[in-house]
Order: sequence, then structure tokens, then C-alpha cells
Amino acid sequence: MHMHDDSLPSVCACTMLRKAARITGRLYDSALAGHGMTTAQFAILRHVARGEPLALSRLAEQLEMDRSSLYRALAPIEKRGWVGVTAGAGRSKRASLSAAGREALRAAEPDWAAMQRRVEAEAGPALWRELKAGIEGFTQSLERAGGRA
Repeated sequence: MHMHDDSLPSVCACTMLRKAARITGRLYDSALAGHGMTTAQFAILRHVARGEPLALSRLAEQLEMDRSSLYRALAPIEKRGWVGVTAGAGRSKRASLSAAGREALRAAEPDWAAMQRRVEAEAGPALWRELKAGIEGFTQSLERAGGRA
């Protein structure tokens, strides 16, 4: 027997955002595929490049990832020689880009930028501004509601 609760909202924010994220991820992944990296790997490389040496705990915070997920995501990047992880103060670890990682990031940036321009153009300037502001505001409201791990 199927029961349906009509008191539930018809639109689930989580489902809607995950669907948009999967579609967006596929687009950016396709732009970066020729470089042998995913969008998640590209994001990690960019964050490390901006703050290196970057504590892994800080990197996890910046990417809104738990540390075990970050370590799993870092493993293939480290294996390819794009990132080095070294001991930091105490038990902390820090990530830095290697020369190969800098080159991989530099080579991928034009394709990432082209996809960014394509996504913004498809949305149009007004929708893009609204979307960007809306997501930033929504993210802040979720953090206030306890969405930070």
C-alpha cells in the first residue's frame, strides 16, 4: 500500500540542489576530462594553489568536506604527483602543489574558464547575478541553521 503525505512540501531543497549540482558537475567534468581531472580535483588544486602550504583541515573547511572525504579525493591527485602532503605542526598535515600540479592546473584553467563563460552566458547576466547571490545567501542561512559539520 502506498501512502502519500500531502503535508510535505512538494519541492525538496536538497533534491533540487543535488540535481543542479550533478548537471553542473557533468558539464565541468566534460570540460576538464581532456586534462585527466575532475571538477572536484580541479577545485582542490585551485584551493591548494591559493593557500599553500595549506593545512588539510583548512582545505576541508574551505571545500565543505569532511576530512575523510578530502583524503579520499586527495589520494588520486597525490598519486599523479600533483600535490604533496607533508607533516605540519603537531598532528596536522599540509598540502602543496608540485611543479606537475601547477602545470596541470595552468593547462586546465582555460577549459574551466570557457565552461564558466558558457554557463554564465546560458543563464544570462541577470539570472547569473541572482543565482550567485541566492546561493551565497542560502548557504549562509544553512550554516546559521547548523549546517556546518
